[in-house]
Amino acid sequence: MAYLIFFLPLLTEAKKDPFVKYHVRQGLGLLITFFALRFITLFLIAPLFYLVGFLFMSILYAINLFLLALLVLGIMNAAKGEEKPLPLIGKWADKLLKF
Repeated sequence: MAYLIFFLPLLTEAKKDPFVKYHVRQGLGLLITFFALRFITLFLIAPLFYLVGFLFMSILYAINLFLLALLVLGIMNAAKGEEKPLPLIGKWADKLLKF
């Protein structure tokens, strides 16, 4: 009982037994550790993962938007009959992808 409800043995006559006191202290220490780790996890570590996750998703959306803009630009160039390289990747693609 000392590990489930740490104070319950203290309400009985067994509170004078050193063995019971020892396990009550152990149960209370376990409970304090649980709440300390829960606090650290919820308020210190979890926000970092949310921030990193949010940052990652933001970067991913920005990359997708950039690639969509390049796609539209490439389609517009092809529709006009122009051979303009795409910004940032056009010259690289022209050199490496010769076929």
